[in-house]
Amino acid sequence: MTICPCCGVRFEGDLRQGCQCGARSVGEPLPKPERELPAYGRSLLLTIVGIAMVLGFLAQTILAMAKNGFSLSFWSWIAAGETAAWRLKWVAIPIALIVLWGGRRIYRSMLSTPSRFVGMKMARRGLLASAMVSLLIATLIGITVPARLRQRQMSIDAEQNAKAYTIIRAQLMYQAKHGTFPIEFRDLYELADDPVIFEALRDVDPAGYQPKADIAAGPSEKTRRIGGASIRNASVRTAPDEPAAGLAFTNYDLRLAGPDNILRTDDDLLIRDGVVRPALGVKDAPLPVRAPAQAVRR
Repeated sequence: MTICPCCGVRFEGDLRQGCQCGARSVGEPLPKPERELPAYGRSLLLTIVGIAMVLGFLAQTILAMAKNGFSLSFWSWIAAGETAAWRLKWVAIPIALIVLWGGRRIYRSMLSTPSRFVGMKMARRGLLASAMVSLLIATLIGITVPARLRQRQMSIDAEQNAKAYTIIRAQLMYQAKHGTFPIEFRDLYELADDPVIFEALRDVDPAGYQPKADIAAGPSEKTRRIGGASIRNASVRTAPDEPAAGLAFTNYDLRLAGPDNILRTDDDLLIRDGVVRPALGVKDAPLPVRAPAQAVRR
């Protein structure tokens, strides 16, 4: 089998007779050299890649330590390494997989004919350094995943609590203005000129709001008087369509949907009379009871 050096076609015969592309040999092929120098390119490549990965991770670790306050203690190095690992995760992990896969293939090709290559020890150390850096990054990321998940949950809880306390502030502002808590949740939108309050009210489901009148408030524009005496009827609620003539609401329940944005699930928050608590395990308030259209005279 002869391979034409000009076009690469394989054919049976003597190249001196010519190839289909027109190429023709001008003499006998050169003999192989008595001694070939071993190659060092593959071992050098593996060494450079290993050193680069070690230096890159070390540089990121030192930068993280310098940012958080330089210290030579063991736990300071661990914390800085965790920060560096998270910074490099989207770059280092794909590169590490490619390097380990390609480096293993290169090293195996060197082992098949070790006489043709030099620097086997350097190549082995470079490949080992690449593997160690990859394993270190994966380990540091893995041990910090639970803490990261806790921090994420804390941020979600803080966001929900901030929303709840903003609504509580709106309720108190409404009560200070009208002498009663709102009959319907949408009544709070009269305070929506405040962008913080508007943002807190925007995604609240009004179905989760239940006002209560355990004790009628003192004289106010929302308190009914009959024969000079104020009505004081515990646990009686007034109809939403009688805001001006009904009892003053002194208590309320407001259920806020949790991170799943679905009301009446286990992750809900319950605001009961200005106190925020998880809704799980808390008995819901009874459904509103409408008062009769006409007040009963004595």
